[in-house]
Amino acid sequence: MNIDPLPSWNDTMPKENIINYIKTVTDKDSADFIKPQERIVTFDNDGTLWSEKPFYFQFLFAIDRLKAIAPEHPEWNDDPLFKAAIDNDVNTIAGSCKEGLIKLILASHAGMTTVEFENSVTEWINTARHPKTKKLFKEMIFQPMLELLEYFKKNDFRVFIISGGGIEFMRAWVEEVYGIPPERVMGSSIKVKFEMRDEGPVLLRLPEVNFIDDNDGKPVGIHQFIGRVPSASIGNSDGDLEMMQWDL
Repeated sequence: MNIDPLPSWNDTMPKENIINYIKTVTDKDSADFIKPQERIVTFDNDGTLWSEKPFYFQFLFAIDRLKAIAPEHPEWNDDPLFKAAIDNDVNTIAGSCKEGLIKLILASHAGMTTVEFENSVTEWINTARHPKTKKLFKEMIFQPMLELLEYFKKNDFRVFIISGGGIEFMRAWVEEVYGIPPERVMGSSIKVKFEMRDEGPVLLRLPEVNFIDDNDGKPVGIHQFIGRVPSASIGNSDGDLEMMQWDL
């Protein structure tokens, strides 16, 4: 008896194409056979593996962080963007465009060690809840995409997450939620620097952009950090287009 590898998927052309693709590239007698060591699939995260509504979840994490540290920054009271974030004024934040969002991310994600940041993400992901469903954000994942991810794994594909989201934000929880180790996660990043303290060496997160892993940044990052062209790419938006154009 054949077991359906994608039981949550409707029996439509996309499902048929995926199953036929995997059967073809894993068949040693096929002209399109891909050796197991060369099988790589890349998944976007926001909107692909988990929800991105009503906003990017990392953005909500950033707002919660800003609220928590606001007493340490009285100067924010005179900044309309920070005031909007603390007051949940989404319209003002949206009007600040990409530059405003980066400003908020840098302010909320920098100024601490990498360990401190990981701890803050871990605490948030285990307690913060979606405003509509009241589920933990780490529970707002798509069952059909989890099935697809596991289907690739079972056919000897190495699975990587290639996301515009923060690399260290994702690495704090992806292994628990998706079963993907942190070294197979790529995302946007801020700069860090090595610092020797009395308690030992640390990496300090700086308020400077290092790399934006979105749009044409995705194939660039894949080339630099993976070193192989993906066999397949899974995404949901125009931010994933170049990654999907880049695969085999």
